[in-house]
Amino acid sequence: MQKRPKIGIIMSSTRPGRFADVPTNWLFNIAKGRNDADFEIVDLRDYPMPFFEEKAPLHAAPAQNETAQRWGKKIASFDGYIFVTAEYNRGIPAVLKNALDYLYLEIQRKPAAFVGYGGTGAARAIEQLGQILATASLKFSVHIGMTEMMGMLREGKSMADYPYLDDFAKRMLDEIVWWSNTLKEGRSRSEVAKAA
Repeated sequence: MQKRPKIGIIMSSTRPGRFADVPTNWLFNIAKGRNDADFEIVDLRDYPMPFFEEKAPLHAAPAQNETAQRWGKKIASFDGYIFVTAEYNRGIPAVLKNALDYLYLEIQRKPAAFVGYGGTGAARAIEQLGQILATASLKFSVHIGMTEMMGMLREGKSMADYPYLDDFAKRMLDEIVWWSNTLKEGRSRSEVAKAA
């Protein structure tokens, strides 16, 4: 029987005072109640990579930077990803784009889902991520808009005050687990076929 898939929840902002911890911890608490996948939070603060400066493209040679190697190894260990992202200037945080530039084979044939926060619920950042990732970007995302964010930042509210977001998260988690299992099995069959 196939092992449960491992899914990484990637915190995509590193700035001081970031809001990212709130939705990441909320999502992780929902996810860890499931018994069909294992989830792990990965914080980009733990991987302070320099601006991408590898001598060769990653399809030709692995990254030489030690932190980038550690980042790549961690990301390769997952069967799927959930990116928790802000939206900066109608796009993703630069630190996230830089981290993604250090990946190649690690994320291929693996699904990605998204939790966005900020103006328009980070819809534009999520759309951009779908274009950047060489993976299966899923249809269902969670969008935490400015109303919810300001409620938490200025009015003392919490994610529990917006229970409809739980419903969106559960639907997204159903999808990411299904796709993680399906693509994991597909990758396994492909490896068996190559070895034959």
